[in-house]
Amino acid sequence: MPRPDRTAAIPEPPSHLSPHDLLTEALSGILQRPGRSLLTMLGTVLGIGAFVAVLGLTATATGQIGERFSLTRATTVTVTDRPRTDGTAPGTNPPSDFPTDTDHRIAAIDGVRAGGVWWPVPGAPTLSRRPDGPDEGTGLSVLAATPGAVAAMEPALTAGTTLDEYVQKTAQPVALLSEAAAERLGVSRLDAQPAVFIDRLPYTVVGIYADVQRQPAALLSLLIPASTALERYGNPAPQPDRGAQALVATRIGAAPVVAAQLPLALRPDTPNAFTVVPPPDPHTLQDTVTSDLTGLFLALAGICLLAGAVGIANTTLVAVLERTPEIGLRRSLGARTGHIAAQFLTESTALGTLGGLIGTALGVLTVLGVAAARDWTAVLQPATTLPAPLIGTVVGLLAGLYPALRAARTDPLRALRSA
Repeated sequence: MPRPDRTAAIPEPPSHLSPHDLLTEALSGILQRPGRSLLTMLGTVLGIGAFVAVLGLTATATGQIGERFSLTRATTVTVTDRPRTDGTAPGTNPPSDFPTDTDHRIAAIDGVRAGGVWWPVPGAPTLSRRPDGPDEGTGLSVLAATPGAVAAMEPALTAGTTLDEYVQKTAQPVALLSEAAAERLGVSRLDAQPAVFIDRLPYTVVGIYADVQRQPAALLSLLIPASTALERYGNPAPQPDRGAQALVATRIGAAPVVAAQLPLALRPDTPNAFTVVPPPDPHTLQDTVTSDLTGLFLALAGICLLAGAVGIANTTLVAVLERTPEIGLRRSLGARTGHIAAQFLTESTALGTLGGLIGTALGVLTVLGVAAARDWTAVLQPATTLPAPLIGTVVGLLAGLYPALRAARTDPLRALRSA
C-alpha cells in the first residue's frame, strides 16, 4: 500500500475580507488624501445641497405665494361693460351701463370691501408740468376712477390723500399720481399744492402713491375723478380694452357669491349688459407656479449631481492608477478580484455618502436662513429631505463602478513590476 506524500502542498483556505476591514481600508484610502477627497465631494455637496434647498425653498415660497394670492387675486372681481349703441349721436361714445350710484350698489352687497368704476380717459391726453410745456407723459396714462374704485385698488399713499366722495360729487379738477408719474412730472412735495396739466388744463395734485394691490395699470397713471372725466372727455370709449370696468375688492371666500350677485345689483333690468370675471382658482395657479419653479431648479440640481458623479469617478480612477503597486501586492497576498473591486467601490460610495450628508445639512441651513431673513415660515418635507443623503450614496456607488472594475482587472504581476 503506497505511503501518503507528506510533502504535498496543503490547500490554503480562501481569503476573506470582513465588512469591518473593508470599511477600514476604504476610510484609510480617503483620509490619506483629505484635500483630494474634499474636492471630490464638492460636486455631490453642491448637488445634494441644491436639491434640498430647491425643494425646501419652493415649498416655503409656495406658502407665501398662496397667502399673497388669497389676499389679492382671490378677492378681486372685475366687471366689464358692454356699451349700449342705441340713442347716441353718430361719432360719440354711447353711455355706460354702469349706473351713477355704482359705488353704493356694489358696497351694499354682503362680502364687498370696496368697489367702483374706472376707465382710461379717451384719446391720448398730453401731460406737462407747465400749461405751455411739452408733452412729458410718454408711457403714462390718465385713468378716471370713482372713490370706490380707488379704494378697491388699495393705493399705498406716500403723501397727501386719496380721491374722496367730495371731489367726485363736485367734479373737482384734482389728480392722484403714482410715484412714477410724479417723478416724471417733477412733483415731489404737496405742501405748495402743485398742479399738473392734462391737455393744458390744471389739476391740483392731492396725493402720491407708491404701490397698488389691484389694477397694476395704475402704477404708471394719473387718477382723476370719474365725474371730472365725464365733464371734460365725455363717455368712455366703447372698445373692450378701453371701456368702463368695475373693480371690486371682496372679503376672502366671498368672491364667487359677489360675482354672481353683481349684474343684478348693478342693472336689475339688463343684467346681461355686463361680463363678470371672478378670480381664478388659486390652487391651479399655485400648483402651476410651484411646478415651474421646482422643474427649473431641480434641473440645475441634477447638473450639479452629474458633475459630482464625474468628479468622484475621475478621482477614483486616478487613485486606481496611483495605487497599482498596492493592488498588485494585495493580489499577491491572496486578495481576490472581488475584494479589490469592493474596496474601491466602498471608497467612492463613502465619498458620495459624506457629500450627501454635508449637502443635506447645507441645504437645510439655506432654507432656514432665507426663511428667517424674509420672516417666512420654513417648510421642509421629510419625504424629500431625509432620503437626500441616500442620493449621494447612489451617486457615489454608480460613479465608482468603472474604476472598481478596472482595479479588479489589474494584472498582479505587471502591477508588482511597475512598483
